[in-house]
Amino acid sequence: MAHLNYTTIEELEDKFLGEIGTARRDEFESAVASEIRTYHIGEAIKEARKRKNMTQEDLGMLMGIKKAQISRIENGHSFNISTIARAFKALGLHANLEVEGGLKVALW
Repeated sequence: MAHLNYTTIEELEDKFLGEIGTARRDEFESAVASEIRTYHIGEAIKEARKRKNMTQEDLGMLMGIKKAQISRIENGHSFNISTIARAFKALGLHANLEVEGGLKVALW
């Protein structure tokens, strides 16, 4: 019977992205963290929309954008702070941006 060699995900990351602490690895991990944050923001908008029993088209009409753009926002793509603020305002929800040091800023 043939002997199989297994490789851990950590070994693959080290091989293809560089070891922890290298510029390439840090850039990759930062990009992944950013994608995860945008995904969570999109999910929050989607959940808030659903709680209000609204369709993507309904929200888009309130924001003045098309349903396809709402889909991209909810999937964590193609938005900025202004878009996030407009989405929460259209949903009738107050949203704050919390900055390190305890500073909180209302988005709208």
